[in-house]
Amino acid sequence: MSGRVFSVILLPTSECNVACDYCFEHKEPHRLSSVLVPLLTRRLLDHLEHEDIEECEIYWQGGEAMIMGPAWFADAGKLMDSAAAARGRRFTHYLQTNLISYSPTWNDVLRTMFSGSLGTSMDYPNVHRKLFKGGAEAYTELWTRRLHEARAAGIEVDVIAVLHQASLDAGPERFYRYFADELGLDNFQVNTPFPGGPASKVEGGFHLDNDELAKFLAGLFDVWIERGYASGVSLGPFDALIHHFTGAPARLPCIWKENCSNQFISVDSKGTVAQCDCWVTSYPESFFGNMFREPDLTRMLRESPARREFVERPKHLVEHEDCLSCRYLSICHGGCPVRTYSALGTMLAKDPYCEVYKAVFGRAETHARKILRSRLVTDVDRSAKLEMKRDQTIRMGNIVGSCETKVQ
Repeated sequence: MSGRVFSVILLPTSECNVACDYCFEHKEPHRLSSVLVPLLTRRLLDHLEHEDIEECEIYWQGGEAMIMGPAWFADAGKLMDSAAAARGRRFTHYLQTNLISYSPTWNDVLRTMFSGSLGTSMDYPNVHRKLFKGGAEAYTELWTRRLHEARAAGIEVDVIAVLHQASLDAGPERFYRYFADELGLDNFQVNTPFPGGPASKVEGGFHLDNDELAKFLAGLFDVWIERGYASGVSLGPFDALIHHFTGAPARLPCIWKENCSNQFISVDSKGTVAQCDCWVTSYPESFFGNMFREPDLTRMLRESPARREFVERPKHLVEHEDCLSCRYLSICHGGCPVRTYSALGTMLAKDPYCEVYKAVFGRAETHARKILRSRLVTDVDRSAKLEMKRDQTIRMGNIVGSCETKVQ
């Protein structure tokens, strides 16, 4: 087979049990019926066969995915995995949840279907993630308790933090200390924010100054290199950038994919297909089609006018923006289309965080060069020690040989 991996961001519900200020999703009380799971599975497996792809990654999100309950996931996972195995394919499942509904009843399905891990989100300081009753402070308290409960049960928890103005005000040192020291995390990721929802209703209150944001991220990169890199703390996307610039295999985040339209789609609880969860929950004008109404997902993706714009975006950026002259084009590829669309009303422009990305890439290069030089010095030192040891062994051999000759 081709060896490629196809990814699906799957939203079994758009319902949610919290009230975050910056949520861009259109909420409605709808859930994916278990009756439709076999049809969904068949459509995905047909596409994998058409494209000669062996593995499909399913990223279960929402809304809030845990609203579906552990029994629903256990049944859906067994059905999907069994159907995939029968056709020589494989589903790999990942869960993204706000953790608020977590309890020990989830542990069995987390261990079997999700390999004992889950992803969640928390910001520092938390001022925008809120419970319906109790606000941000109550949210933080409950989330922290759920985090400790899941980790005590042996569940690996990865955390995404979305930056906002209070994060920048706190500074990179305090930000890092909260996640790495106070929460004790060794795997977390920092995301830049974007104003979701219709482009005509940009949520300007969440806009961050690019210079200030770039300074914060560069500082956070430095703190991580100094305190976390050598001790095994993974901080995305910095860790992937270090891998990239040191020549190691790197899986960069979706905002820097060569063309995200070639690698993943999103499907909501009604079968609506769009590029990612941001598009499928906010921008009906960019829907590709409906998986439950159209029998051929491969044809849908090939013929969708809305998807064509995604496919052609990189070419347009090279022809109409200054991306071609940028030394980081092979990493960034013009940035995220939905962040561009939500801010500018079009995806046919480069990401508004272009200058921020350049600053981060530059800092990554600087640290990567230092790491490579350190490795070179270490290798040279190791080689010198091995050579010295070899010489000593030869000399000792000569001495022993001489003694043996004299004894004889």
